[in-house]
Amino acid sequence: MNLYAALAYLDEHTNLEATAGRAEGLSLDRMRNLSHALGDPHLAFPVIHITGTNGKGSVARMCTELLKASGLSVGTYTSPHLEVINERIAWDGEPISDEDLAASIGAVAAVEELSGVTPSYFEILTAAAFSHFADVAVDVAVVEVGMLGRWDATNVVDASVAVLTNVGRDHTDGQGDWRRAIADEKVGIVKPGATFVCGESDPELRDLLAGTEAGVTWWRGDDFDADQSMVALGGRAVSLRTPTGTIDAVFVPLHGDHQADNAAIALAAVEAFFDRRLDDEVVEEGFASVKVPGRFEVVMREPTVVLDAAHNLDGALACAATLREEFTLAGSILMVVGFLDGRDPAEMLEALDASDAGLLVACTPVSPRAVPAPAVAAAAEQMGLGAESISSVEDALQRALAVASADDLVLVTGSLYVVGPARAALGDLVEVGAADEAPDYD
Repeated sequence: MNLYAALAYLDEHTNLEATAGRAEGLSLDRMRNLSHALGDPHLAFPVIHITGTNGKGSVARMCTELLKASGLSVGTYTSPHLEVINERIAWDGEPISDEDLAASIGAVAAVEELSGVTPSYFEILTAAAFSHFADVAVDVAVVEVGMLGRWDATNVVDASVAVLTNVGRDHTDGQGDWRRAIADEKVGIVKPGATFVCGESDPELRDLLAGTEAGVTWWRGDDFDADQSMVALGGRAVSLRTPTGTIDAVFVPLHGDHQADNAAIALAAVEAFFDRRLDDEVVEEGFASVKVPGRFEVVMREPTVVLDAAHNLDGALACAATLREEFTLAGSILMVVGFLDGRDPAEMLEALDASDAGLLVACTPVSPRAVPAPAVAAAAEQMGLGAESISSVEDALQRALAVASADDLVLVTGSLYVVGPARAALGDLVEVGAADEAPDYD
């Protein structure tokens, strides 16, 4: 099966990411049957399993780099992708090749009939990832949950370390005691005897989060934490504490105080995996190598262009806080913004501090779930903002860059399905300093 055929096969199956549909009769039976038909590749390697409303992608990448710096061969499975589907399945930080991706999806296609089930798009990719990791014989896999946890396709793994970054309002109507309901689903990834690294510190959830069958639970704030986080050139300088000790002034090349919490969670998770303290040199090397595309990523200068896939309320608040704390501008802020259905545009714009923007260009994310650009522009205008509506993400970005001066900052945000196409449109300019001045978009 070549890549074209593999992707066509994928597209023949239900993609809940695209529709945000609700699955009926939640069960892991399909995924277990599919995995068994493949020879149970998910049991061929130990796993660090990560869930949470925000930060799980960053924590997954941090864990990967710490494990690599420790000398291990690491498979990483994340979702969704930013630009190309290969990003979801990585080996030692490098996305899977087109040839290997086609082969891994082809292996799933070959056993679908034998498995007796019709898997979903995400189940196929998850099985393909596990098959690939088994084929290349990784020492460990870092696996990010797709949604929630208990019934997520990734939860067929028997992870020795389970991680919860936090519990926030996403994929929920916000009705009733939604925080406990979400937390209960997320801790469904904690297997009997595992080490549970819990980044959620809400005391009202402690009783529920303590009710797992984990062998031991490490709590952020009690057992591990980021004791200090300071702005540094190109990122943060953080001091981290885990049950094995402390390490001071570690450089993490990511923007935002929230990344200090993510770093503490990642370090705790990897030390739990090894059941020992990591050498300071390993910690420093691992964190220094971390890259998280599309998460407050500075991709251009003069004007400064920042891409941040702040896709929910907590993400928008963190984005605004990072901008306030770490960037002093001589010019104005211009925003290119688009949201998916289920987000209140006015609420998201308020969280983003959009009232500070000199211009807001609303666009329509590349997704069937997109909120139309005119609806976002209308919400901005009701807040007294100068707003334009341009459907295409690429055209909206070009409009902002054409207006921006060298001293301005262009923030592209609101959804991964905005940030991904914008990043692709910028092409070779996604390295800081790749161009001395903005390209001419007039």
